[in-house]
Amino acid sequence: MKKSLIIIAFLFIASCSSYNSIDTFYEAHKNDNQVTAIRVPQFMFSLVSEISPEMKSLVGNTKDLRYMQFPSKTKSQSQFLNNQMNSFASSSFIEVFRKNDELKRNVVSIREKRDVVKEILIYNNNNSTGSFLYFNGNFDPIKVRELAKNNQFENFSNGLLPQMNLNTPGITN
Repeated sequence: MKKSLIIIAFLFIASCSSYNSIDTFYEAHKNDNQVTAIRVPQFMFSLVSEISPEMKSLVGNTKDLRYMQFPSKTKSQSQFLNNQMNSFASSSFIEVFRKNDELKRNVVSIREKRDVVKEILIYNNNNSTGSFLYFNGNFDPIKVRELAKNNQFENFSNGLLPQMNLNTPGITN
Protein backbone atom coordinates (compact mmCIF):
# COMPACT_ATOMS: atom_id res chain seq x y z
CA MET A 1 0.00 0.00 0.00
CA LYS A 2 2.81 2.40 0.90
CA LYS A 3 4.58 1.64 -2.41
CA SER A 4 1.37 2.34 -4.31
CA LEU A 5 1.04 5.76 -2.70
CA ILE A 6 4.65 6.59 -3.54
CA ILE A 7 4.15 5.53 -7.17
CA ILE A 8 0.92 7.55 -7.43
CA ALA A 9 2.63 10.61 -5.93
CA PHE A 10 5.55 10.24 -8.36
CA LEU A 11 3.18 9.97 -11.34
CA PHE A 12 1.24 13.03 -10.17
CA ILE A 13 4.44 15.08 -9.84
CA ALA A 14 5.65 13.87 -13.25
CA SER A 15 2.34 14.84 -14.86
CA CYS A 16 2.66 18.37 -13.47
CA SER A 17 6.24 18.80 -14.65
CA SER A 18 5.26 19.97 -18.15
CA TYR A 19 3.57 23.01 -16.58
CA ASN A 20 6.92 24.07 -15.17
CA SER A 21 8.88 23.37 -18.34
CA ILE A 22 9.56 27.08 -18.89
CA ASP A 23 10.91 27.36 -15.34
CA THR A 24 12.98 24.23 -15.80
CA PHE A 25 14.35 25.39 -19.15
CA TYR A 26 15.19 28.85 -17.79
CA GLU A 27 16.99 27.44 -14.74
CA ALA A 28 18.84 24.82 -16.80
CA HIS A 29 20.19 27.26 -19.39
CA LYS A 30 20.53 30.67 -17.75
CA ASN A 31 24.19 29.95 -16.94
CA ASP A 32 25.12 28.56 -20.37
CA ASN A 33 27.95 30.15 -22.31
CA GLN A 34 26.91 33.11 -24.53
CA VAL A 35 23.36 33.15 -23.14
CA THR A 36 21.57 36.33 -22.13
CA ALA A 37 18.90 35.63 -19.52
CA ILE A 38 16.59 38.30 -18.13
CA ARG A 39 13.85 37.92 -15.57
CA VAL A 40 12.22 41.31 -15.29
CA PRO A 41 11.26 42.26 -11.72
CA GLN A 42 7.83 43.82 -11.12
CA PHE A 43 9.20 47.29 -10.42
CA MET A 44 10.76 47.44 -13.91
CA PHE A 45 7.55 46.63 -15.83
CA SER A 46 6.82 50.34 -16.25
CA LEU A 47 10.21 50.81 -17.94
CA VAL A 48 9.65 47.82 -20.24
CA SER A 49 6.14 48.97 -21.13
CA GLU A 50 7.60 52.08 -22.82
CA ILE A 51 8.80 50.01 -25.80
CA SER A 52 5.45 50.53 -27.58
CA PRO A 53 1.85 51.52 -26.76
CA GLU A 54 0.66 47.98 -27.54
CA MET A 55 3.18 46.50 -25.14
CA LYS A 56 2.21 49.02 -22.46
CA SER A 57 -1.28 47.55 -22.29
CA LEU A 58 0.07 43.98 -22.42
CA VAL A 59 2.77 44.48 -19.78
CA GLY A 60 0.20 46.03 -17.46
CA ASN A 61 -1.34 42.57 -17.03
CA THR A 62 1.96 40.73 -16.65
CA LYS A 63 3.03 38.92 -13.48
CA ASP A 64 6.22 37.31 -14.82
CA LEU A 65 8.36 38.32 -17.80
CA ARG A 66 11.46 36.44 -18.94
CA TYR A 67 13.73 36.66 -21.94
CA MET A 68 16.53 34.35 -23.06
CA GLN A 69 18.80 34.77 -26.06
CA PHE A 70 21.04 31.98 -27.33
CA PRO A 71 23.67 31.72 -30.04
CA SER A 72 22.22 29.94 -33.06
CA LYS A 73 24.97 30.15 -35.67
CA THR A 74 25.33 26.43 -36.30
CA LYS A 75 22.81 23.93 -37.58
CA SER A 76 23.00 21.93 -34.34
CA GLN A 77 22.36 25.03 -32.18
CA SER A 78 19.35 25.98 -34.32
CA GLN A 79 17.98 22.43 -34.21
CA PHE A 80 18.38 22.28 -30.42
CA LEU A 81 16.45 25.53 -29.94
CA ASN A 82 13.78 24.54 -32.49
CA ASN A 83 13.34 21.20 -30.72
CA GLN A 84 12.97 22.98 -27.37
CA MET A 85 10.23 25.18 -28.80
CA ASN A 86 8.49 22.19 -30.34
CA SER A 87 8.62 20.50 -26.93
CA PHE A 88 7.00 23.50 -25.22
CA ALA A 89 4.36 23.90 -27.91
CA SER A 90 3.42 20.23 -27.87
CA SER A 91 2.99 20.09 -24.08
CA SER A 92 0.09 22.34 -23.10
CA PHE A 93 0.64 25.40 -25.25
CA ILE A 94 -1.47 26.21 -28.29
CA GLU A 95 0.35 27.64 -31.30
CA VAL A 96 -1.36 30.76 -32.62
CA PHE A 97 1.33 31.74 -35.12
CA ARG A 98 4.21 29.93 -36.82
CA LYS A 99 6.50 30.86 -39.67
CA ASN A 100 9.19 28.39 -40.79
CA ASP A 101 11.98 29.13 -43.24
CA GLU A 102 14.38 26.18 -43.24
CA LEU A 103 15.83 26.38 -39.70
CA LYS A 104 14.57 29.93 -39.10
CA ARG A 105 11.48 30.10 -36.91
CA ASN A 106 8.93 32.58 -35.58
CA VAL A 107 6.43 30.98 -33.21
CA VAL A 108 3.86 32.41 -30.82
CA SER A 109 2.23 29.96 -28.44
CA ILE A 110 -0.25 30.52 -25.64
CA ARG A 111 -1.71 28.70 -22.66
CA GLU A 112 -5.36 29.51 -21.93
CA LYS A 113 -7.68 29.18 -18.98
CA ARG A 114 -11.30 29.67 -20.04
CA ASP A 115 -11.46 32.92 -22.01
CA VAL A 116 -8.17 34.39 -20.75
CA VAL A 117 -4.65 33.81 -22.05
CA LYS A 118 -2.49 33.00 -19.02
CA GLU A 119 0.91 32.47 -20.67
CA ILE A 120 2.52 33.63 -23.90
CA LEU A 121 5.71 32.13 -25.31
CA ILE A 122 7.37 33.82 -28.28
CA TYR A 123 10.25 32.12 -30.04
CA ASN A 124 12.40 33.68 -32.76
CA ASN A 125 15.39 32.08 -34.46
CA ASN A 126 17.16 33.84 -37.34
CA ASN A 127 20.12 31.39 -37.61
CA SER A 128 22.28 33.90 -35.76
CA THR A 129 20.45 34.09 -32.45
CA GLY A 130 17.48 32.33 -30.97
CA SER A 131 15.30 33.91 -28.33
CA PHE A 132 12.45 32.97 -26.02
CA LEU A 133 10.19 35.68 -24.62
CA TYR A 134 7.77 34.52 -21.92
CA PHE A 135 4.84 36.38 -20.35
CA ASN A 136 2.69 35.12 -17.49
CA GLY A 137 -0.44 37.02 -16.46
CA ASN A 138 -3.97 37.65 -17.70
CA PHE A 139 -4.21 38.69 -21.33
CA ASP A 140 -6.96 39.33 -23.86
CA PRO A 141 -6.81 36.56 -26.51
CA ILE A 142 -7.88 38.91 -29.31
CA LYS A 143 -5.11 41.38 -28.46
CA VAL A 144 -2.52 38.57 -28.28
CA ARG A 145 -3.54 37.28 -31.71
CA GLU A 146 -3.39 40.81 -33.15
CA LEU A 147 0.09 41.40 -31.68
CA ALA A 148 1.30 38.07 -33.09
CA LYS A 149 -0.18 38.77 -36.52
CA ASN A 150 1.41 42.25 -36.68
CA ASN A 151 4.82 40.97 -35.50
CA GLN A 152 4.70 43.23 -32.43
CA PHE A 153 6.24 40.55 -30.19
CA GLU A 154 9.39 40.50 -32.32
CA ASN A 155 9.59 44.29 -32.09
CA PHE A 156 9.18 43.99 -28.33
CA SER A 157 11.99 41.41 -28.16
CA ASN A 158 14.29 43.65 -30.21
CA GLY A 159 13.54 46.62 -27.96
CA LEU A 160 13.87 44.77 -24.66
CA LEU A 161 17.67 44.56 -24.45
CA PRO A 162 18.36 48.26 -25.14
CA GLN A 163 15.49 49.28 -22.85
CA MET A 164 16.93 47.20 -20.01
CA ASN A 165 20.33 48.91 -20.56
CA LEU A 166 22.31 45.71 -20.15
CA ASN A 167 25.75 46.98 -21.07
CA THR A 168 27.63 45.25 -18.28
CA PRO A 169 31.19 46.37 -17.50
CA GLY A 170 33.73 43.72 -18.43
CA ILE A 171 31.50 41.90 -20.91
CA THR A 172 31.49 43.14 -24.47
CA ASN A 173 29.64 41.86 -27.50
